[in-house]
Amino acid sequence: MDTLPESEQEEQGGRGEGQEEVSQELTQLEDSLSNICVTSPDVASQGPSWTKEVYMSQCPASYQVNSPQEKQLLAIADNFRCQYTHIYPDRKPLLLCPLNECDVKKFVCTTLRCTVLPYAELYTWECCASFVADCLSLELLEPPVDLPGCLFSPTLVLQRQRGTCFDFSTLLCSLLLGDGYNAYCVSGYAVKEMCLRDQNRQECPLLVAEVKHTVEEQEPQVKKYSVKPPRELKTSFERRQEEKRQEEARAVLLITQQEAQRLQEESERPPPDPLLGLRVHCWVLVLSGKREVAENFFIDPLTGKSYSTTDDNFLGIESIWNQHNYWVNMQDCRYGCADMVYELGDTVLWESVLCGSTSQTLLLSPTMKGETEGVATDDDDDEEEAEEEFEMPQSWVGKITVSKQDMERRWPGGLKVTRYRKAKLEQFAPYLLPDGLVTRLTTYKDLDLTEASVVKEWYQNRHDQLEERELRKVSNVTTELFRPGRSCHLKSLRYVTLTPDTQREMEFYSKARVDELVRRVESPGQMTETFQDRDDFLYYRHVVFGQPVKVLIPRETPEPGSRPIQTVVERFHRNRARPASEDVAQRVFLLAEERIEVTYHLEDDCIIPASRTFIKPRESQSFTSSMVSGFQVDPFQKRPKTLSLYRMLKALMEEEEKVTLRIKDSVKEVRAILATREKEESGIELSISIYNTAHEKACRNRENMACLAAEDRQVQEEKEMDILAPFLAQLGAPDTLTRQAAVQLRLDCLAHLKQRLINRANIIQARLEKETQELQQKQQWYQQNQLTMTKEDEDEYLAYCSETTFRIHVLKRRLTRHKDTAPQKYLAFDWKLRRDPRLAPHLLS
Repeated sequence: MDTLPESEQEEQGGRGEGQEEVSQELTQLEDSLSNICVTSPDVASQGPSWTKEVYMSQCPASYQVNSPQEKQLLAIADNFRCQYTHIYPDRKPLLLCPLNECDVKKFVCTTLRCTVLPYAELYTWECCASFVADCLSLELLEPPVDLPGCLFSPTLVLQRQRGTCFDFSTLLCSLLLGDGYNAYCVSGYAVKEMCLRDQNRQECPLLVAEVKHTVEEQEPQVKKYSVKPPRELKTSFERRQEEKRQEEARAVLLITQQEAQRLQEESERPPPDPLLGLRVHCWVLVLSGKREVAENFFIDPLTGKSYSTTDDNFLGIESIWNQHNYWVNMQDCRYGCADMVYELGDTVLWESVLCGSTSQTLLLSPTMKGETEGVATDDDDDEEEAEEEFEMPQSWVGKITVSKQDMERRWPGGLKVTRYRKAKLEQFAPYLLPDGLVTRLTTYKDLDLTEASVVKEWYQNRHDQLEERELRKVSNVTTELFRPGRSCHLKSLRYVTLTPDTQREMEFYSKARVDELVRRVESPGQMTETFQDRDDFLYYRHVVFGQPVKVLIPRETPEPGSRPIQTVVERFHRNRARPASEDVAQRVFLLAEERIEVTYHLEDDCIIPASRTFIKPRESQSFTSSMVSGFQVDPFQKRPKTLSLYRMLKALMEEEEKVTLRIKDSVKEVRAILATREKEESGIELSISIYNTAHEKACRNRENMACLAAEDRQVQEEKEMDILAPFLAQLGAPDTLTRQAAVQLRLDCLAHLKQRLINRANIIQARLEKETQELQQKQQWYQQNQLTMTKEDEDEYLAYCSETTFRIHVLKRRLTRHKDTAPQKYLAFDWKLRRDPRLAPHLLS
């Protein structure tokens, strides 16, 4: 036992000598790490790298050249632009023909590609807007008051997962048009917060105030023999004065609240924007008439939220377009968009680039289309023959596709962080984090998001069925919600810590349990259980525990955490099949007092229920009628005989034993649940569907890597635990051993082990003798002072003797076991030395 500390000191000395070399290596490593440039994930493009040359070599020909029809359309747009700038020189230029990713001019209407993705969750405007807002990162306009010079195709935008607000709107409008909505891209002006995707002043959509369903108190039915409440002895003058004082207090409180709200709004009001009304923004307009849309509304593609067309965040509109035409706004927008009219067929309000029936029929309702188709005049035929209408060419954009993996990952890099007013929302792709976390919502007490108050987390694909967790920082209370599928059918768990004998609350899926348990609330000294729809009509059980009894006898090993049961209260619903005087409403088992109290249900025309109190007889005591007392509602009812009372008491005592066993099972279940939760949190496992082949393959690869790493660690541990290493170091660590050196090495190892076993036996023997001597001295002291000792001193002496006797008993057993196992260890060590690959050739020959 002495050689091990010496070897450790030698190793520590060796480490001290090599500290200078290690410090030099750390300095070189720090310098090399500082020279590495790591790109921020907010700037680096996610997914495969995109370069213009590589993309142009892969994109279709429609991206790089214009067809004759597109060239004609560009000429029409250029002519319209010249006339527009000549007539309205003070207005901002229009976004008509920006460059695409291949530096080719394309008309904005042809950049829209109507697409229906093969996902049911993308068939509504809410889901499409949320998908676009999640899967793209924002590139701000530079400068913020000018239109962009380029408008990329939706296919490239999805590939890069980045884009300006115009790219957002183009992708969203393409999806909405494919889903059947009457959608348009809008180029206009908005407030600074909307242009910058700043939601620090907005409430988080997930942060919904908890609505507590208050159960309305039912007015008690006035019975014939019920006690009337006492009259309120107050005059009408006093009542009016009291109402007047309360009204004045409410008025003062309302004024105070309004003033506090006004001051808060002023403190939270953002500073004035010098570019107010000049910041360019692009969003989506959805007109009513299709897909059961009743009213027109805006969609901000950066956040995926919908707004009314009269919202103050939108300050003006320059133009709108869809896949068929382009319209310029001719209405006054100096007061925002509140008074705008979206009758695109009115040439006074909207000026279109392309004229003809193609653009006009899109604006008519189905009934008006039928009327116009039915009424055709000769003049229209002449006009159609005279003037040939221009048709909008097909979109030059390729097919928009989204893979299943992209739908799952959704956000660039698989994560997204959004800051709201006093809240921060973090979203993660499934299987991105090892604990299955997909959403985390943190609420704060201040606007600077420094002091957290509540942390709420949502999980998916957890093997332990954990679905939601909420942590309140102030009270340190954690609430966990679980999906159905756990062995104990746990629904929710509310606790401060997972250690036993603390305050916690559990809810269960009662329909899946045999005992129909709904809720269990446990505190250090009490436990309350609630049941539902039981056959025995039990709905409530309350248990009061006593202090744990310390067992001083060494041979008795009580169950860990056991507490004596003092009181059990059970309550039952009314069983209409039995008379009220025989239907138990409440029974109380007073185990500490050896009594049982039974209260029966209240009869319809009575105000006091019947009750009985039983005193349990002791082992040497016989049952008598004096052990039963109670109250009988009907004085004319025949009282039960002694035999009936005895049978009643015997049945209650049997129920008491059953209830005691059920309570012990409940305590064991609680401890099993807590132990299981600790084990699950220490080793979190995610469940992967057999249909998800990609994640299943990745999980299998991770398991294989973990197995290889475990094997490497085991080999390394075996190398570090080499029993011959200290003795070989004394010989100079030779590569080969002679027979004489191998025999001497074996003898040295056996001698060292023998000395360690002897030293261990001597230490145990010395401790045993010390404990025995102290116990004898304590007994002599007790014999001398026995007559003058108090009750407390005597109890302390007995406790000391019991503890010392227990330690002596343990030391004796330990010494006996050591003497029995020492020869076995010696022979096993010799067998191990003989089969060591370095000694075996010399010892076995």
